[in-house]
Amino acid sequence: MEFSSERRLDDGGVVERAFTLGDIPGFLWTPEAAGTAPLILAGHPGDLTRMYPRLQARGRHAAAAGYATATIELPGGGARPRSAVAEQARADLRRALAAGEPVSDDVVDRLVLPLVEAAVPEWRAALDALLGVPGIGGPVGYSGGIISIGVRLALVEPRIAAAVLFAGSYVPRSIVEEARRVTIPLLVLLQWDDENNDRQMALDLFDALGSAEKTLHANMGGHTGVPQHAGDDAARFFDRHLRD
Repeated sequence: MEFSSERRLDDGGVVERAFTLGDIPGFLWTPEAAGTAPLILAGHPGDLTRMYPRLQARGRHAAAAGYATATIELPGGGARPRSAVAEQARADLRRALAAGEPVSDDVVDRLVLPLVEAAVPEWRAALDALLGVPGIGGPVGYSGGIISIGVRLALVEPRIAAAVLFAGSYVPRSIVEEARRVTIPLLVLLQWDDENNDRQMALDLFDALGSAEKTLHANMGGHTGVPQHAGDDAARFFDRHLRD
């Protein structure tokens, strides 16, 4: 991991650092106060440049509560090389939706599974590097992003102690089966009228999650209409599970 820039944000109290992990760009936001901060990995749906304002806001909010937050670009996002398979699957998805047809399992698998297989090892490598940065420690939380990536990370990464998952993307059946073996505490946020979300699929995934402690918060509104209090609920959730 190499840091390429560092700045203190104008409202004070938060340090923002840009970094690269090999050829993967990312950002790290940390509280300026001394001490060791628990780490939250901030997922997103791709294109770090487009998502930056919202990710920075999440980093600021978490830093105010004493957490470090890090994010990395997804495979195929931003300036990273595109996948011809994913582009074809995305075109097939749009075609099915435009025609009012069901989205087939084949399309969902081609779109989501290669991304999960590529992204999860990168997140784990980023976690290896981030936990070596002075002032950052465990336990670790995961928040947001493509829900299938969050489910896989919650299953395979023992350093992640709790996760906030954002419902709002298609989920392969194999990921639903993996969800049955997830055991860490989970908070799932669902926008009830999300134009990009298959609501029943999100509810089926929540039902499948094997965690003894899992909570679903459903709010009215579309994909980008997540209310502020949902973020406050997520902060309280992490306080319960990432603080000694």
